[in-house]
Amino acid sequence: MLSISPTYLLYYLPLIIAISLVFGATRHEDLSLILRHAFHTARWITGFMAVVFVLVLVLDWMV
Repeated sequence: MLSISPTYLLYYLPLIIAISLVFGATRHEDLSLILRHAFHTARWITGFMAVVFVLVLVLDWMV
């Protein structure tokens, strides 16, 4: 299916954490609100990437 190493998926976690925390910190000043917003942002990005992965997987299976 993919010709890249699965260890590249390990880059996903720190990248999502950094993006979510920065995005949450630009919206709020309270630490609890930042963490809550970062969690929701990380969940949204992960869900979006999962949907795109499933679509690509289905298209790969069809072709």
